[in-house]
Amino acid sequence: MLKPITRSRGSDYVVIVLAVLLITFGMAMLSSASSHISQTQTGGTLYYVTHQLLYGVLPGTILFLIASGIYYKRYEKLAVPLMLFGLVLLGLTLTPLAFTAKGAARWVSIGPITFQPSEPLKLFFILYLAAWLSSPKARDRHSNKGFIAFLFILGTVMGLLLKQPATSTALLIGVVATLMYIVSGARMMHLMITGAIVISGLAIAIWTAPYRMARIEAFMHPERNAQGSGYQVSQAKMAIGAGGIWGVGYGESTTKINSLPEPIGDSIFAVIGEETGFAGSLALIGLILALVVRIFIVAHETRDRFGHLLLVGFGSLIAVQSFVNIGAISGLLPSTGIALPFISYGSSALVVFMGILGIINNISKHQ
Repeated sequence: MLKPITRSRGSDYVVIVLAVLLITFGMAMLSSASSHISQTQTGGTLYYVTHQLLYGVLPGTILFLIASGIYYKRYEKLAVPLMLFGLVLLGLTLTPLAFTAKGAARWVSIGPITFQPSEPLKLFFILYLAAWLSSPKARDRHSNKGFIAFLFILGTVMGLLLKQPATSTALLIGVVATLMYIVSGARMMHLMITGAIVISGLAIAIWTAPYRMARIEAFMHPERNAQGSGYQVSQAKMAIGAGGIWGVGYGESTTKINSLPEPIGDSIFAVIGEETGFAGSLALIGLILALVVRIFIVAHETRDRFGHLLLVGFGSLIAVQSFVNIGAISGLLPSTGIALPFISYGSSALVVFMGILGIINNISKHQ
């Protein structure tokens, strides 16, 4: 049994304040971005924001409080069972329980509950990888045998995600896992091999799937198919451009009504850009950046290897996912369909990210 910790301090109020600001901002923008489609689909303007509150914010707050009170070292022994549980949940997307939308079976529906298994898998995989890389045999993890094991673990998870298909999530997990492996002391040759395998795998995945190839072509030449595969990015860039410095005003977006696909999902940053302008967009990016910096500061101060790698994984996840979403919507990266943490509509993702913040808060308490 783990011995109780003898040195503890209070909650990390920097993390808590930044989280509250991000979630509050996200709920406010979701209320605006969803008003039209909510009115059209349900007859009321508050359906999506109410759903996010009841199934995202409230359970997420409970999970945050629970995770903040559990000594994070306990997850080392739970890492393998949690990882297996995450793989089982992901495997349900290959069964009749899968809920298919927009051509992808990324959701599971059990009775009245619908959730996205890839979201908790992100958390479970980071927990597992941190425990695996910080084990007493950690040096063996960077031998040729350990490297092959790392590739097998990562390949299994990414393969299941690609099967859905969830290419962007698979790439996200691949990047985060590689960053954690680098920080844990990876050899340069292993990193080069990993890079070659990932690039080759992505090239094959893109080449063999017409919709993925269309996204790359739309990124390279958006003007050629502005009404097809390049439509979302074209409309998002127009919305952001229309916002100017200060925006057109809260609730005054026009693209969310007539032309912008997924205004409450991965395109919500375009609505933010249009309604709050460059100033509001920069403020949001600043909040996300401040949270990531705070996580890495705590990671730097953490003497425990497991806690250190957990924080690196969590900080990398928030940073990379935010960068990919904002980059794609701004036209700097190919369209991915990946959500903006704490902001986009999606209760599964919000609950998981709030649970992650709870674990971060607990690690910070014990430094």
